[in-house]
Amino acid sequence: MVVKNTKNKVNRKDDILSALAIMLEGKPGQRITTAKLAAEVGVSEAALYRHFPSKARMFEGLIDFTETTIFSHINVIKEQQKDTFVRIEHIVHFLLGFSEQNPGITRILSGDALVGENERLQLRIEHVFSKLETQIKQTLRERPISDGQKFEMDEGILANLLLAYIEGRMAQFVRSQFKQKPTLHFKSQWIFFYKQLTQS
Repeated sequence: MVVKNTKNKVNRKDDILSALAIMLEGKPGQRITTAKLAAEVGVSEAALYRHFPSKARMFEGLIDFTETTIFSHINVIKEQQKDTFVRIEHIVHFLLGFSEQNPGITRILSGDALVGENERLQLRIEHVFSKLETQIKQTLRERPISDGQKFEMDEGILANLLLAYIEGRMAQFVRSQFKQKPTLHFKSQWIFFYKQLTQS
């Protein structure tokens, strides 16, 4: 969720994005109107549009926040962990945990909250997942540096499989109305993935 500004001077843009993220944590499939959002923030719809020219721009603000948070954290993981498998495990677990802690944003990532919204928002999400797949693929390709070995299967195929797992867990989270946690069974599932990856 977007962190609220703690300064005395209210950052209205952050307030709007925080309110939108919270409202998205409601029932999946429910559409957010600017009238409802304005009421949640405690301002008029006209005031909303003074800060954001459209609802699409509000969603883009949350996507920007999400993208920055995800990739800055992945960079930290890659700096702190040198072993390929530990890196991948931490990246996957972080993404599932981020989803679990931010159900409203997960609705955006899964596309559930973007039904009927501007088409360019879906393209932004596609771009985020494309960057994620590239990050995972690059990490897998660094295995020879880590342990001197290379995967028998193409790293791009493996990266796509891991991303499909992440997206699937997010989709289940939304579909279950946030009851089925993305990190559920992760330890057991990662052991399976690890065995398969070390054999590939």
